[in-house]
Amino acid sequence: MTVAPFLFLFRFVCVSAWILLGLSIELIVFPVLGRAGRRRIVGAWSRGLLRLCGVRVRRLGEPVTRGAILWVANHVSWVDIFVLNSVRTTSFVAKSDIRRWPVIGLLVAWAGTLFIDRRHRHAVRAAGRQMLACFDQGDAVGLFPEGTTTDGSDVLPFHAGLFDAAVRAGVATQPVALRFLKRGRRAPELAFVGEQTLVANLWFLLGARGVSVDCVFLAPIPAADVPVRGDLARRAHTAIRAAVRDE
Repeated sequence: MTVAPFLFLFRFVCVSAWILLGLSIELIVFPVLGRAGRRRIVGAWSRGLLRLCGVRVRRLGEPVTRGAILWVANHVSWVDIFVLNSVRTTSFVAKSDIRRWPVIGLLVAWAGTLFIDRRHRHAVRAAGRQMLACFDQGDAVGLFPEGTTTDGSDVLPFHAGLFDAAVRAGVATQPVALRFLKRGRRAPELAFVGEQTLVANLWFLLGARGVSVDCVFLAPIPAADVPVRGDLARRAHTAIRAAVRDE
């Protein structure tokens, strides 16, 4: 993949300044803001971050933008959280490892991420309770049920455990397919996957031109239609996989 060093340097400086601004807002402004104000800032900040990274988001389909909803998406990069936040501020469920990523861990925590440590026996149950609390407030909750990132060419099987919260709350699930492209072609090299370091991923992302993400919002699945979490996970997986593979 061709990388433009000067473009990388320019974007890196801009992104670094934007991150410092975000952390300053969290420390100084958030304590005096209400919940709605914080969520508006997170959405606007996420859109600004993507612009500074050179990532254009192309929204396809109709996202559910009001009321409680479970957004279920395939997972390609650390960027995914901010892509979805740019559409609607969302509380994400993510593995606890992300919390320990340098800088990015702070940012996704600031964005309202619910971290789950699967090494603990009751982790899924605890995360489910947090999801129910979000649904009670009419929030969107985001879930990456593959449990890891991929290169974006296909979708791994879904873990069904956390779908139970949507079933219990009677909340619809909206599948979302994320497709990373460079100059209109699929770009697996932009995925944050395998043994790649965050620094290496930033090098490829910030130094690339023509990067875009297709954010495909598929038809919501009413909770009453699929009252069993395993069936709901399989139905969402089938829909997302077809969109990711352009089937």
